[in-house]
Amino acid sequence: MKKQILTALATAALLAALTPVAIAQNVAIVNGKAVPKARIDALAQQLARSGRPVTPDQQGQLKDAVISREVFAQEAQARGLDATDDYKSQVESARQSILINELFTDFQKKNPVTDAEIQAEYDKFVAANAGKEYRARHILVEKEDEAKAIIAQLKKGGKFDVIAKKSSKDPGSGANGGDLDWANPSNYVKEFSDALIALTKGKTTETPVKSQFGYHIIRLDDVRDAMLPKLEEVKPQIGQQLTQQKMVKFQEELRAKAKIE
Repeated sequence: MKKQILTALATAALLAALTPVAIAQNVAIVNGKAVPKARIDALAQQLARSGRPVTPDQQGQLKDAVISREVFAQEAQARGLDATDDYKSQVESARQSILINELFTDFQKKNPVTDAEIQAEYDKFVAANAGKEYRARHILVEKEDEAKAIIAQLKKGGKFDVIAKKSSKDPGSGANGGDLDWANPSNYVKEFSDALIALTKGKTTETPVKSQFGYHIIRLDDVRDAMLPKLEEVKPQIGQQLTQQKMVKFQEELRAKAKIE
């Protein structure tokens, strides 16, 4: 009997010692079911991933949120809603979404974009865009006769921007008087680019320039050395672009390896 009493006392002491730990691990007990603190941590991580980090002042709100979720979930289970086909389908869809997100997050962690890759991409950009930039205006029409008539109009003193606003079929530049802003000639189709480069500052094409879009009348307003952004200015954008490219390639490789019947 004495031994049983000692054993009971020891057990009671052990339970008393464990109780504070258990309490610390839970944020509440709802209808006899523990709500672990890990749920708050998981919710905080979700918010942080979406760009909304949780401040210490918001911890109380998170606690109320996870307790409310437990209350509502228990009620849904009590009504048997977790046994419906619709519920099971949604759970499976959510499970896949979470698992896929973890896969992609793991891939990005193990395959980060390096500074060397960013530098190489920037060098390619510089090589493709270095040289001269041209500021030009153009008027785009459908027929050659229209273009010739506009050229004649300009020679008689007609204002290029006024005619462009009235007659140009280019929705992008027409409203701005035909202004194409600064650009590398390689941005344009070959016929347009060749005609633009052949012009001297302030001059307009003497004959209509035909392209796949119609007939152009082009005026060269100015020329300058290309003004390219520094690496530091575009590094985040390049990094994001390369990250997306790696992810697309990874997805394509997985699809290619899969046996789909």
